[in-house]
Amino acid sequence: MDQQTALAILKSGENVYLTGSAGTGKTYLLNQYIEYLRTREVPLAVTASTGIAATHIGGQTIHSWSGIGIRDSIGPKDLEKIALNKQTVSRLTSVKVLIIDEISMLSGKVLMGISTILKHFRKSQEAFGGVQVVITGDFFQLPPVSREPLSNREKFAFMAPVWVEARLKICYLTTQYRQGRDALSIILSEIRSQDVTDDSLDRIREKLEEDNSNEQALKLYTHNADVDAMNAQKLKENPNRLKTFYAETKGQSKLVEGLKSSVLAAPIVELKQDARVMFVKNNPEKGYFNGTIGTVVGYDTEEGYPLVKLENDRTIVARPEEWTVTDEKETILASLKQVPLRLAWAITVHKSQGMTLDHAEMDLSKTFEAGQGYVALSRLKSWDGLSLLGINPSSLRLDTLAVKADKRFQELSEESEDWINVFSEGELDIRFKDFITRCGGTNDPDVIASNQQREKKYYKKEKKVSTYKKTLALLKAGKGLDEVAFDRDLSMGTIIGHLEQLLLDDPDLDLSAHRPDQKTISKVEKAIEAIKKQHNEEYLDKDGRVKLGAIYKATNGSLDYEEIRLARLFVS
Repeated sequence: MDQQTALAILKSGENVYLTGSAGTGKTYLLNQYIEYLRTREVPLAVTASTGIAATHIGGQTIHSWSGIGIRDSIGPKDLEKIALNKQTVSRLTSVKVLIIDEISMLSGKVLMGISTILKHFRKSQEAFGGVQVVITGDFFQLPPVSREPLSNREKFAFMAPVWVEARLKICYLTTQYRQGRDALSIILSEIRSQDVTDDSLDRIREKLEEDNSNEQALKLYTHNADVDAMNAQKLKENPNRLKTFYAETKGQSKLVEGLKSSVLAAPIVELKQDARVMFVKNNPEKGYFNGTIGTVVGYDTEEGYPLVKLENDRTIVARPEEWTVTDEKETILASLKQVPLRLAWAITVHKSQGMTLDHAEMDLSKTFEAGQGYVALSRLKSWDGLSLLGINPSSLRLDTLAVKADKRFQELSEESEDWINVFSEGELDIRFKDFITRCGGTNDPDVIASNQQREKKYYKKEKKVSTYKKTLALLKAGKGLDEVAFDRDLSMGTIIGHLEQLLLDDPDLDLSAHRPDQKTISKVEKAIEAIKKQHNEEYLDKDGRVKLGAIYKATNGSLDYEEIRLARLFVS
């Protein structure tokens, strides 16, 4: 199917699964449809299964948008909890078109949960509550990583009952738009069809014999043990001073141990300047996602946390994030707080999903899962950018169920094409406008033209409302700090950081409603006085304030960093 036909099916309001091999323009077509809807003022949600994928299409994770979070199923109590978040409920009830990108990383169970949430809050028993759902992606990419083994029915979203219930029109793009047909695109196409020719096997053997190692290339391995060994070696070779960050834990010991084994942040994180690192938690407010790559360029002078320069040249302070275990009443039973980083000279193939790389060094000799080789190779822009250390026969195999499904999707795509071609241009135009009307959008050409001009300005990045002003507005509305954090879906540490900036902007700002108890303030005040008497500049930041780390030590860890930061605002 070509892009024009697929776009017509999308405009008709049908639920759609948009797929195709790399280079067929799936993302380009998706952006065309997004712009079409926005200029016609149709309420839509642009989401993806992972944070990295969400950044590629200017959206957010489906987990955050829908309120499903880390759950893999939804029950009555879960719906009650989601109902407490007014922003989430507002999103769910107002949306008319829902886009979900990188569907392969979303299990069938989670897709069912998202449909259940939309049905409940939209008071509709139609699939996904009656909104148009546009699902995109490629099931030859790797399935989601799960704590427990998933059956094929649970692993693949297309096996979920809601996939059939939604009556998706399949749009399988086939026209290649990337220039040229180098060895990489040929080999990837042959892997997709599970018919790798002798010529391609010869090219792979030649690549194994080449010596084109690139010191700066990201290294991809199939096993965590190989990743850890390479990162440890690279850290040891780095001549800079080692800095160690220890996780803070609270709560029941068994639950804490469970957190340590399940979260991606290690209990002990060892870093050096110039170390390549990867963020292991989503925090769109601060500008990073699970999988964002960067380099340690130094340490924050006040708190000593790592300064990480991202690939877009933005530098971020990697302050600790918190992982928690809660009960049904949202009471925290255990918590782990650690800088959200891990070394990333090498990463697993799973973690590379969604990346586009100019150069990569990969060892596929231990490939154990069908599709790993395809995913690793498809990260590259060209065959020349590959340094191949090893490969085994499993690297060229794909999941048999995914292969069968892909063939069926191609057949169904032809049926979708036959269906749309029945309508004349005039009939299609009526269908397009009827769908916009049903969504509460506009078909007024003058309004559309005006919005198109606004869209162009939007792409030039108009100034957004300051995140600090958003927090201030909620504070002025009488909300407590915990309520502000909940409403904004941010950590308490981030909100306290907002308070610090707001006070710098307006020293007369009244924050007395958020003043901690006098005992806490007195403890922080005494610690500050004692530290200042030592006249040790190491304990002071560049503005002459006592560093948080020094206060934390002086109070023997009886207060956490957030309590100290908040109390310090009220110390004269």
